[in-house]
Amino acid sequence: MKNKRTRSRYGSAGRAGVLHRFFVLPERIRGEEVVLAEQAHQIRDVLRLKAGERIIVLDNKGREYEVELTEVRKDEARGQVVEEREATGEPGVRITLYQSLLAREKFEWVLQKCTEVGAARFVPVVTERSVVRDSGIKASRLGRWRRIIQEAGEQSHRGRLPELAAPVKFEDAVRGLEGFDMSLIAAPGAGNRSLGACLGGGKGVGRIALFIGPEGGFTEDEVGQACGNGAMAFSLGKRILRTETAAVVASSVILYEMGELEG
Repeated sequence: MKNKRTRSRYGSAGRAGVLHRFFVLPERIRGEEVVLAEQAHQIRDVLRLKAGERIIVLDNKGREYEVELTEVRKDEARGQVVEEREATGEPGVRITLYQSLLAREKFEWVLQKCTEVGAARFVPVVTERSVVRDSGIKASRLGRWRRIIQEAGEQSHRGRLPELAAPVKFEDAVRGLEGFDMSLIAAPGAGNRSLGACLGGGKGVGRIALFIGPEGGFTEDEVGQACGNGAMAFSLGKRILRTETAAVVASSVILYEMGELEG
């Protein structure tokens, strides 16, 4: 589809950047027409949008479409593509966050906030001190996690949604690090080695694995396993952060050090 739409980038909500955003399946974009079914309730009953108003639709493949609504019904909304352009908002550095499974509210908070910050992939991990010890998460829980990621991605103007992997055991996670340019594991006992020191300027680094432990942190054996598979242990300073805080802080520091939080 060529980027031939040239009508105004400004809709009824003001600048295109503040238009409501919706990720849809690529097959919902049918040439010049877009069909939104799963989002119909939100569009009609929550946001109270009407025909003639504009939204942004994203295909999760790197393209976004400014769409003028033509029909808004209870079970379906339709619109006409006004302009197509490259989706922005994605860091060049892809962080895969290996987050120890936590109590439900805390884990969901990590998914939400790290999506906003810029994480590219989430891998729930069962560790020795994990509150949740079962890696067999129900499909309904995974579905809820994906919805949280999608809502956070739409709110924070992401161009692509972070991937969500099935939970894995820690020993399996650390055996699969060869595909990363750098692997990092949070360990308060790492002394004075900061994230900045580990990154070393970050030249040539595009894919980073980041391990964040449970309340109580990783065990010495787990840190040893990770480092034995090429990871570097780091500390976030003299203060001990809660695990959900550490996930957001570490992700933010990495992206800042790599120049991904500049204007």
